[in-house]
Amino acid sequence: MRFTYAEAMTRAEYYAPLAQAAEAAGYTSMTVADSLIYPETSDSTYPYTDTGDREFLEDKEFIETMILCAHLFAVTSTLRLTPFVLKLPVRPPVLVAKQASSLAYLSGNRLGLGVGISPWPEDFANLGVPWERRGKRMDECMDIVRGLTSGDFFSYSGEFYEIDSLKQSPAPTEPIPLLVGGHADAALRRAVRKGDGWMHAGGDGEELDRLLTRLGEIRREEGDTRDSSQFEVHVISYDAYDPDGIKRLEDKGVTDCIVGFRVPYIKGPDTEPLETKVKHLEQYAENVIAKVNR
Repeated sequence: MRFTYAEAMTRAEYYAPLAQAAEAAGYTSMTVADSLIYPETSDSTYPYTDTGDREFLEDKEFIETMILCAHLFAVTSTLRLTPFVLKLPVRPPVLVAKQASSLAYLSGNRLGLGVGISPWPEDFANLGVPWERRGKRMDECMDIVRGLTSGDFFSYSGEFYEIDSLKQSPAPTEPIPLLVGGHADAALRRAVRKGDGWMHAGGDGEELDRLLTRLGEIRREEGDTRDSSQFEVHVISYDAYDPDGIKRLEDKGVTDCIVGFRVPYIKGPDTEPLETKVKHLEQYAENVIAKVNR
């Protein structure tokens, strides 16, 4: 089992010391959240909270995801970073491929690129991308990012994108894992067909079991025989907070546990001190990671 530290919607100056503390404590990776805009008015609801409330996002300090990854890679040496998740189809895929290749190359292949479809129509509207057919657009974006990050000449002809034969250099020395986020059946199937893994966004244990069961069914339907070293399954679960629970998750095919120690969906600023955050992540490392890995 690998362990990912999650801390989102906190003060921007906390991310670097938290990444360094997580690396020192033995975590494999750290998530990096993605939020592009906060519209003043919106009818949209957030799909991963019980109420659908979105006001908790207002005035939160979101550094652009790829820029924050570059910053955190510069102050760490082994920690992997996983965007959770990059809103891919609202961005130009050729640019994303260049950013991802650059990050992976400079960090020594420490980028796991979590990608997903933004739940906000406002993201699409304000970045000049149609909301309609967003799933198909997402598929094409993933194809392009994978093709261009290979370092070889790559061309593409699709419904939304036409790309001449071109290459980008430098390329990472290992393929960048594309990890698909989302709970819809289409997202699970996309993770299997197009991705190198799936990222769970949270929920109760019963719902997680349903999603893992469905993911397994889709993998069998698609003839996917990749093992745990080739297909990653990242989950958020209460079982991740003790060694026995970790064993239960492993038995269900989970490869990466995402753990955090604060509910981030609160209105207003995060008032928890940095020292408290570091204490919590270190205690978990002592009580769980060290016991699981010994």
